[in-house]
Amino acid sequence: MIQRTPYADAFTYGLMALGFLLLIGPFAVIVAAASQTMQQVNAVPFNFLPQNQLIANMTAAWTRADLGTAMLNSFVMASLVTIGKVALSALTAFSIVFFRTPLKHVFFWIVFITLMLPLEVRVVPTYAVAADLFEPIRLAIAWATGITVSVEWNLLNSYAGLTLPLVATATGTFLYRQFFLTLPDELAEAARMDGSGPARFFIDMLLPLSRTNMLALTTIMFVYGWNQYLWPLLMITDPAYKTTMMSLSSLVPHENALPDWNVTLAGALIIMLPPLLVVAVLQRWFVRGLVSSEK
Repeated sequence: MIQRTPYADAFTYGLMALGFLLLIGPFAVIVAAASQTMQQVNAVPFNFLPQNQLIANMTAAWTRADLGTAMLNSFVMASLVTIGKVALSALTAFSIVFFRTPLKHVFFWIVFITLMLPLEVRVVPTYAVAADLFEPIRLAIAWATGITVSVEWNLLNSYAGLTLPLVATATGTFLYRQFFLTLPDELAEAARMDGSGPARFFIDMLLPLSRTNMLALTTIMFVYGWNQYLWPLLMITDPAYKTTMMSLSSLVPHENALPDWNVTLAGALIIMLPPLLVVAVLQRWFVRGLVSSEK
């Protein structure tokens, strides 16, 4: 049993206050800078008090970076990536846990090892495949028959190119697998005795039971999809498909340009609002999904 003392309480609250300041500090700076004029935001020392230019700066950022189109594209991308990751990880974990195959543990560890391969490491081969989907097939046909096939198809400048290469997730598979392992074997046996097939067992029983995990994973993956920068930068050359992170980079003052950081940070404030809203709405289920005692 941990004995509470005034010194321990003071130390604990001090750590909590320090952590809160570290988390809220950058956001407070953004809000203050986004509400100032260009002269105020570049003044030394910096004034941390909000001013009265927030709406004007947000309007300027929205117009200059065409954030309406960019936010729509980012919302579509983040939503499709989230849906794909949640669905694919649930199906993968279901097949690993409930299907008795000799190599299921090998397949799981192959999937799990991909956690050590971030997008930046595999971006070149992934881009090569997305830029020419039929290249492996053409090489195989040419190697086997000597016949050259000239069919080409790519995913550049499309929502499919933005989302399909990102839908696989080892994190989601691991979370679902850990939850499915806590379910008793009698549950699957009872479903089998009632005449339920694998699809019905998965849809009618496993998905409702894993709702908390699903919402927790939805929170993580929506923020992940929204914050993507490198992959859209490679896949998109058409301004009609640009995302918010690409638009934000266009707001950053370049060399010999006006240092209007107030407009840049106002754009950053607009861009961070959707993921903040998603986290605020789903934070209760997010915490439950990660620290639930049933896991």
